[in-house]
Amino acid sequence: MTQRPRFHLAFPVNDLAQARSFYTGLLGCPEGRSCDDWVDFDFFGHQIVAHLSPDDAGHKAHNLVDGEEVPVRHFGAILGMDEWRALAARLKDAHTRFIIEPDIRFEGEVGEQATFFVSDPSGNALEFKAFADDSRIFAK
Repeated sequence: MTQRPRFHLAFPVNDLAQARSFYTGLLGCPEGRSCDDWVDFDFFGHQIVAHLSPDDAGHKAHNLVDGEEVPVRHFGAILGMDEWRALAARLKDAHTRFIIEPDIRFEGEVGEQATFFVSDPSGNALEFKAFADDSRIFAK
């Protein structure tokens, strides 16, 4: 059986304890290896690594996308619709402040998607998406 490709992303954080609390505690991403300056997480099957680098953390610029101010620097995951709804509900129940509230973007168009944005404690923006039809992920 061939394993699907996985991505690896390293990103800056201000505080590793806060990163652990957010990624493991709130998002449910299991922790992997770590040392004094970094920690990795299983981010929905992909490896992300929070590196202690307070001067580099946070998003700084936005672009207008479908009427919303979307953080230029962000990362995230494309989930199944049920998984997306469950995560959105869990974050709402935890009184998470959304950068962009859960909603449907490009409604009625080829690229229609459920999406929301949150920030981690270091100000890094994350987007979570879902498509009713995964064949539309890259549709033009």
